[in-house]
Amino acid sequence: MNRLLTMSILRRCLINNGRNLHGENMLQSPELTAAVLLNLRPFHQGVIGRDEDFGNFKWRRMMSSTAEPASKPPSLKQGDAGTEKKEGGDEVMPASYWGISRSKITRDDGSEWPWNCFMPWDTYESNLSIDLSKHHVPKNFLDRFALRTVKLLRIPTDVFFQRRYGCRAMMLETVAAVPGMVGGMLLHLRSLRKFQQSGGWIKALLEEAENERMHLMTMVELVKPKWYERLLVLAVQGVFFNAFFVAYISSPKLAHRIVGYLEEEAVHSYTEFLRDIESGAIENVPAPAIAIDYWRLPKDATLKDVITVIRADEAHHRDVNHFASDIHFQGKELREAPAPVGYH
Repeated sequence: MNRLLTMSILRRCLINNGRNLHGENMLQSPELTAAVLLNLRPFHQGVIGRDEDFGNFKWRRMMSSTAEPASKPPSLKQGDAGTEKKEGGDEVMPASYWGISRSKITRDDGSEWPWNCFMPWDTYESNLSIDLSKHHVPKNFLDRFALRTVKLLRIPTDVFFQRRYGCRAMMLETVAAVPGMVGGMLLHLRSLRKFQQSGGWIKALLEEAENERMHLMTMVELVKPKWYERLLVLAVQGVFFNAFFVAYISSPKLAHRIVGYLEEEAVHSYTEFLRDIESGAIENVPAPAIAIDYWRLPKDATLKDVITVIRADEAHHRDVNHFASDIHFQGKELREAPAPVGYH
């Protein structure tokens, strides 16, 4: 079509000595001249190809030419809604390319919600009235084995960290977040294999893992891990994950009992942490912003308030895992008992 139009314009120019109806010289326009010359190129052998349509021939666009877009896309500027700046450069990429965009979320006071790792509906006020002195008295061989295993694991921790409770808590939280994830994952796979509901236990265990991870995110704001502590985390987490994975597959009741005793030790460790804060051995610094929002603490909350709510969380995890182990010892499956979802 462009070629026919060009030939028509050229023919008119030759007949009227290069002038249009208004007496203007059409060939003096550089743009028009370029367009005419461009469209007068001979056909390339790839323009015409055999096919079953149009008398065994069809017209195809030349591979060396590009089509003009029907309309230019809207330009994206930094700071516009639905856009984000690409790291390491000035290029701006659409943030909602797949139709996914974060809606505006605000706090109760109207200020913008600053966190992506958790949302306002994930926050809660910890129940501080929980009994911290509870202890499961071993009743059989598996209980005694679980308790002695935990006591044995505490020895190298006490030797390495001594009374550096900040570093100790940071290290232990990297391990404490593993059991809930492993248990939830295995229950998830079991539910898929057997076409059975989990009774809410998948969600309950994953909630525990997420809660322990938030403990870690809080402690990292207070204690900056050294390079050798990071290496230790890699080693301990790798060993513990695989060991707990095997233990949970072999005996879920033993695995949950071990975690229950681990949480009892965590309650004890955080109690010692609080004593050092109260005695002045550890400075009672202001609470990190992430802790204030996650546990709905007052704006003037301190480290003591943070450790208090974390200790309460550990006590709740203690109860959940001992309860899960008791269900297995009764010869039942977890799905037969209501899961303590949202138990904080």
